[in-house]
Amino acid sequence: MYQAKADRYGQVPVRHAGNSGLVLPAISLGLWQHFGSNDPVLPRRELLLAAFDRGVFHFDVANHYGNGDHGGGYGTSEALLGQVLASDLKPYRDELVIATKVGYEIHPGPFGVGTSRKAVLQGIDDSLRRLQTDYVDIYYAHRFDEQTPLAETVQALDTVVRQGKALYIGISNFATTQAQEALTLFHELKTPVVLDQMSYNMLNRGVETSGLLKTLRAGGAGVIAYGPLSEGLLSERYLDGIPSTFKIHPTNQATFADGKEAVVAKLNRLNALAKGRGQTLSQLALAWLLRDPVVASVIIGTTSVAHLEDNLGAVAHLDFTPDELAEIDRLLA
Repeated sequence: MYQAKADRYGQVPVRHAGNSGLVLPAISLGLWQHFGSNDPVLPRRELLLAAFDRGVFHFDVANHYGNGDHGGGYGTSEALLGQVLASDLKPYRDELVIATKVGYEIHPGPFGVGTSRKAVLQGIDDSLRRLQTDYVDIYYAHRFDEQTPLAETVQALDTVVRQGKALYIGISNFATTQAQEALTLFHELKTPVVLDQMSYNMLNRGVETSGLLKTLRAGGAGVIAYGPLSEGLLSERYLDGIPSTFKIHPTNQATFADGKEAVVAKLNRLNALAKGRGQTLSQLALAWLLRDPVVASVIIGTTSVAHLEDNLGAVAHLDFTPDELAEIDRLLA
């Protein structure tokens, strides 16, 4: 029978989600890929428990995650996490932060996609059933839905909180102006909106250049970064070259604007700087994101305990000198 390690909270620092009382581990675990019904349950269970034992108490999923139209379809990542929540982690539910999302395709028909009131309210009930829990800690609008008035989406998410099915609300993949409008509407309803989950890494600094970070600070919300290693680019794996088969996430397409060779050159220069700090390239990339307190957490994705431990090593050296930050800016230019 699983028993969590007694020293689990001494390893990873926690950070506030905006101005709220919600705190997250600096590094969280996402279940986007390789956590569906096509994947082995026992190794994934072992990884989730290994993460919790090391102070990672935030698990991020979405109703869209899984195997798509194959092997059980969407939602199977929630179902896999639900099995562990209903068994090994059941005694620890009050310690966990569980996040899920609604907005991308989950089933056929007009209400299987988007953030209409019907999609949001039936979506949370279906997610709770798959997760085998009475509530989630964070419920996100996974994307901006141009087919639904934003006020309708905001009011539906507020209803989810008032029904006790979610404690906090987040948005994801909203452009800066969309995020600003959403925050204004949430504040009018006094909805506890705390996070904007966005693609953010050393090679994709759109949340900085778009003014989103400034908007979130002013609105009392934080950002939580997904894709912090740009699908593994920010690791030692590609220092000798990036294969033609490498698939970049749609949010990171601009990374290859000057060609892959230019990216490889940047990676090697960053790796040299990381070594000078006593870090791996991945650890440097994660620590760099956490340099700003508006970043509540970074969401890593892995199925390997060894990779998990390497990533968690980033918290051992989160400080940067002004010269290091200036050098990183120069290397990334």
